Amino acid sequence: MRVKHKPWAREKILAHPEVCVANPEASKGNWHQLFGNENPIHIEIGTGKGQFVTGMAKANPDINYIGIEVVESVLITALDKALVAGIPNLRLLSVDGADLLEYFEPSEVARVYLNFSDPWPKKRHAKRRLTNSRFLDIYKALLPVDGEIHFKTDNRSLFEYSLVAFSEYGILLTYLSLDLHHSDYEGNIMTEYEEKFSAQGFPIYRLEATFKS
Repeated sequence: MRVKHKPWAREKILAHPEVCVANPEASKGNWHQLFGNENPIHIEIGTGKGQFVTGMAKANPDINYIGIEVVESVLITALDKALVAGIPNLRLLSVDGADLLEYFEPSEVARVYLNFSDPWPKKRHAKRRLTNSRFLDIYKALLPVDGEIHFKTDNRSLFEYSLVAFSEYGILLTYLSLDLHHSDYEGNIMTEYEEKFSAQGFPIYRLEATFKS
């Protein structure tokens, strides 16, 4: 989806250091100090307009959340949500998900959320998919032995690709749903895309996974 460029987005992000971390590399290995507690850290890669990560942070005050969105013109919408909610356990980063090891030490993140990621449908773009093996290498480094990946999408092809990628990598699936909104799963917080696609009757696919010890 084409995003309207907002040239003032960077200025607004820098004006709110209490939410947006402008130099995340400086917090590498010290995110607990930034949050002021020792609570687990969960990150969402591709946080978009922030509905999911904001909702999760409000619902789980004993967990620290970091929303990651490379497009600044999109991130400012998440920033607005965070400012209205006044959530102390939420931070936002405008960085590329491929560079996460520059900002987090190994095992510093307890959970990774991938919600409605760009499917990159063309075969030549497969390496850009957030469930491609090059990204799985990053998640394995970020997560402890019992760390988790939670993945949701409306795109069946991407979901099937991801199942194969996880299996080939040796990742253990601990939860799987081919129609989340008609399952017994409790506590689901929807993204903006999820609301849109589910309202149109599309099934939502979801999985939870962990790297084998």
